[in-house]
Amino acid sequence: MSTTDTIATAAITLTDADLDPFVTHASTRGWLTGPGLPADSGLFSFAELTRQGGPRTVGDSTGGPGDRLPAQLRDQLVIGGLLGPAGLETESVLLDGATGEVSTTFFFHDRPDLMDRRPLAPSLPTLVRFAAATDELAGLRGQFAAYAGRYGTKAVAEASRQLLAVFEEGADGEPAPFWKMAALIRPLALVAGPGTASGLALDLPVRLLDEEFGRGGVVRFEEVDFPATLDHEPTRRFLRETGLPEDGFLFHLDTDLPLRTLAEYYADECGRRDDRLPARADHLIRLGYLIEDTALVVDGTTGAVLSWSEPDAVLSPLNTDISTLAFTLWLLHREHAIDEESGHALTTDTYDQLALTMLQVLSSIDPTGTTADADWHYWTELFQDEAGGVL
Repeated sequence: MSTTDTIATAAITLTDADLDPFVTHASTRGWLTGPGLPADSGLFSFAELTRQGGPRTVGDSTGGPGDRLPAQLRDQLVIGGLLGPAGLETESVLLDGATGEVSTTFFFHDRPDLMDRRPLAPSLPTLVRFAAATDELAGLRGQFAAYAGRYGTKAVAEASRQLLAVFEEGADGEPAPFWKMAALIRPLALVAGPGTASGLALDLPVRLLDEEFGRGGVVRFEEVDFPATLDHEPTRRFLRETGLPEDGFLFHLDTDLPLRTLAEYYADECGRRDDRLPARADHLIRLGYLIEDTALVVDGTTGAVLSWSEPDAVLSPLNTDISTLAFTLWLLHREHAIDEESGHALTTDTYDQLALTMLQVLSSIDPTGTTADADWHYWTELFQDEAGGVL
């Protein structure tokens, strides 16, 4: 096997000897020994092939009793895996050596009897073409180059239709749920451009939150509502002019009183200063709460947005600033609306793939908390909570 460089991209290719006796499907053998698989896909890693010296069967990879593995999985070939934000466990990508079909599975080494397959693509060429289109959207190049510099809900809708058309054409009108999610969710990253006028990470469209939550559902603050230690002017301006949703489904804004610092909040609520408060509590402004006992605060000096766990007395990064917080709340609300419109197709049997897609969109816009050095991140944990069903 080898990794070859071309002008377009790097590819992982195999030899006939690598494929024997596993891959008998002629066109699949031709693809793996010819064009190969992308070495730098934003969606998949095929490094499994280079680490293992070629494909291995699921039966050989489980490391457990083979008789407990469903028969339809035993001879499937492990060729790679879905990529997710750092530390996120994802599915393995499987190849049927007899038919060329591609699917995914989660490995349950202790309970191989619970493993199953989910369709991904009818062939490797289709998989590579779909992955390339998705990468082009993310990089605003190739067939999506025209979207460079275009932002807003119209750009989102057009890019979504264009990506879905690619997937439908390559799968006889019925792409796997993973690709439908990609077409519906990934273009949402185009709604806001890099911050220039706002002085924040993002420049959100002027009426984005009003259109999503209803004008009556968005709260804008006045100067008298700000504590003196909220001196980050871009944050003050955003709260005055754009505002935040009062009830963002997973975030509830404090509106009963002017905004207070954490120190003021606990003094008012407890009648004393809480000695477990973080350093600079007088400069951390409480905007509201995410869930019970978890407050959302903004650093009045830097504009960074953090979560404050009251039971654990831990302050954790949440969003880069108020603009990416607003984007996150919009993203969650938009996903719910899309899921409703699709008859809950996004959350039926594929919740984990939806969580992965949402996290990839969020991390592409706001990497705070999703990098390899992050110990814990509220949004990452929340999105993956299938039992809680927040998506």
